[in-house]
Amino acid sequence: MPYRHTVRQRVYYFADLKTLLAKASPARSGDVLANLAASSAEERVAAQMAVANLPLAEFRNALVIPYEEDEVSRLIADTHDQAVFGEISHLTVGGFRDWLLEYQTTPQTLERVRWGITPEMAAAVAKLMRVQDLVAVAAKCEVVTSFRNTLGQRGHLATRLQPNHPTDDFRGIAASLLDGLRYGNGDAVIGINPATDNVPKVIGLLKMLDHVRQKYDIPTQTCVLSHITTTIEAINQGAPVDLVFQSIGGTEATNASFGINLSILREGYQAGCSLQRWTLEQAGTGPNLMYFETGQGSALSANAHHQVDQQTCEARAYGVARAFSPLLVNTVVGFIGPEYLYNGKQIIRAGLEDHFCGKLLGLPMGIDICYTNHAEADQDDMDLLLTLMGCAGCNFIMGVPGADDIMLHYQSTSFHDAMYLRQLFGLRPAPEFEAWLQKMDIFDNSLRLRSASRLPQLLDLLDA
Repeated sequence: MPYRHTVRQRVYYFADLKTLLAKASPARSGDVLANLAASSAEERVAAQMAVANLPLAEFRNALVIPYEEDEVSRLIADTHDQAVFGEISHLTVGGFRDWLLEYQTTPQTLERVRWGITPEMAAAVAKLMRVQDLVAVAAKCEVVTSFRNTLGQRGHLATRLQPNHPTDDFRGIAASLLDGLRYGNGDAVIGINPATDNVPKVIGLLKMLDHVRQKYDIPTQTCVLSHITTTIEAINQGAPVDLVFQSIGGTEATNASFGINLSILREGYQAGCSLQRWTLEQAGTGPNLMYFETGQGSALSANAHHQVDQQTCEARAYGVARAFSPLLVNTVVGFIGPEYLYNGKQIIRAGLEDHFCGKLLGLPMGIDICYTNHAEADQDDMDLLLTLMGCAGCNFIMGVPGADDIMLHYQSTSFHDAMYLRQLFGLRPAPEFEAWLQKMDIFDNSLRLRSASRLPQLLDLLDA
């Protein structure tokens, strides 16, 4: 059905729900590239006002991608809890924004209603929110997961230690790994992006990480971020796989471009479960062993967006993620490039939107605060987003040597950045990991680095 809104005696018409949501999106280069963006600031305001007046119940009747055409749409519709939705079904999108910001809407309330909120509802309300709104509501949402340690508790911040190397050289990886551990990084996961996605290399990296973890009794989990089919084969060959990784998108066609579908994700989850390598488990959710990465623009870059704006597509990816009780979900916000998020302002806004939508939908959201070298952004922009994420209760960030990934060739956050954020806001590592840091004389009780630690030197670490 068409939608309309009048601004200064001019009537703006929007053909359908996906057009309305696209026109209401804050400006970003990807939507302009796809010819979906509002043609003027006035049209954007008209669309946002029309969205504000839209009943949440409308999202049950008008899917942005038809049910019969897309398995992600089917998953979203089939997992929507109509009984829980009843608590908020009387609200418009604007009323939903007000309700989210109310004092009476507590973290417990948000946890109770999360399965009554569809990704499109989350995307819609995000389009009406200022930066402070996105931060304030996300900070209310506590999403706790566990594997060998406990992640996401209020007052804690974890990191992924990312020791990538352009040739997967063990010595280079070990040097970055040692550096990261000495700065208290790695409680979310020690995760390597392999330079080559072949089974023998992946198994070698998995064994190396697992040997180090066991040798020094580190209460964390490891991951080699290979394609899920590679990981499944590694499991079949007896590799020590903790987390099963995959990049995902918000449409069936996007996931097909990644070489996956929901069935393959289920196969990967079941393969991971078969190993039973976790020591902690969240009651009622099943093992938290999936690690997903997402990012605005992935659907458009694969020409798989169905004329849906990139922020709504991203929120739909979270509908996929939450079906698998993941340990970690990471929006790699500025990685795809300026064609989709042109500058620091757009990257900051997108990162806050992603984190807000994911947390609202019940996901353990982290963020790779990053940009490519050809984007109109710099490390000052990343410091702003980093600090805002500390305010918003982000579950984890990246720890990359010098904030410069020498394998993936992009700029991220450093080991020191995690120290800054933890000290600024009094945030602590995962409890089990913090105890290990103190046992190894890396941190004192005030989260300050000790002058000497009990960690080995590089050659000893390699010998481990």
